[in-house]
Amino acid sequence: MQGEAMQENNQPQTNVSSKAGAYVFKNERVSIMNKVMPVLLFLCASISVLTTIGIVVTLISETFAFFQKVPVFDFLFGTKWSPLITPKSFGVLPLLNGTLMITLIACLVAIPFGLASAIYLSEYAPKIVRKIVKPILEVLAGVPTIVYGYFALSLITPLIRDIFPNAGVFNALSAGIVVGIMIIPMVCSLSEDAMSAVPRSLRDGAYALGATRFEVALKIVVPAAFSGIVASAVLAFSRAIGETMIVTVAAGATPSLTANPLDSIQTMTAYIVQVSLGDTPHGSLEYGSIFAVGMTLFVITFLLNILAQYIARRFREEY
Repeated sequence: MQGEAMQENNQPQTNVSSKAGAYVFKNERVSIMNKVMPVLLFLCASISVLTTIGIVVTLISETFAFFQKVPVFDFLFGTKWSPLITPKSFGVLPLLNGTLMITLIACLVAIPFGLASAIYLSEYAPKIVRKIVKPILEVLAGVPTIVYGYFALSLITPLIRDIFPNAGVFNALSAGIVVGIMIIPMVCSLSEDAMSAVPRSLRDGAYALGATRFEVALKIVVPAAFSGIVASAVLAFSRAIGETMIVTVAAGATPSLTANPLDSIQTMTAYIVQVSLGDTPHGSLEYGSIFAVGMTLFVITFLLNILAQYIARRFREEY
């Protein structure tokens, strides 16, 4: 009887000690995870920063070497670009002109259609329609750009040549339209998110004053979401500037300082592709022009992203 009593007394003590040991082990494991995970997350976050620094350092070093041979003024303000043909000329304005022409056409297509789609999804579409249509629009962003390029060349270009017989097989209008189609989901999605963030009370107040749904959308919701809409437009502009494969396939490879969208042009990204795929010797002047053009493109997109962030902060409405 005494032995049984001692066993009964020892059993609770054993259970308590095992639970205490498990609790201590769990605390030690949690403590180790709390120390290790911030380090791992910091390393993951540092990868993007270090990659950006590496890209910038490479661009700056190669561009500096290029400008030791070509004057900066001649590069920025020259009106002829022929780095691969003798006599060589390195005026980047024809490439910049082609890039801005494509981007302007794309924005003229994407911003009206994207904004109209966003207004419909935010103010008119039933929830079930919004859940179906918005993901479908966003799927367009996942289509490879080379597919868009051949779509422009095989469908849009023949339509343009039927309307304008003097248009070339490769022209800026066809490429710009398809780039605009490609960035419609960006404008639509970001603008719709900005409109959906507008409080319902503003809409209800306008309806109580007798405003129609269209008046509420145009005079209440759009001004309230203006910062998000403008930021989406600037980001889309930046995305269109950096587009490569569509303009490489559909716009041509003729750097020209022209304002006619029916002419063949060449953008900065298309030139980089052209020279990168050729037999340009490493370290040559032509090879260095790739980095000079890339640095110009980097500076433009960097400034546009800063502008988008400034506009978003400057005109943000808080409710």
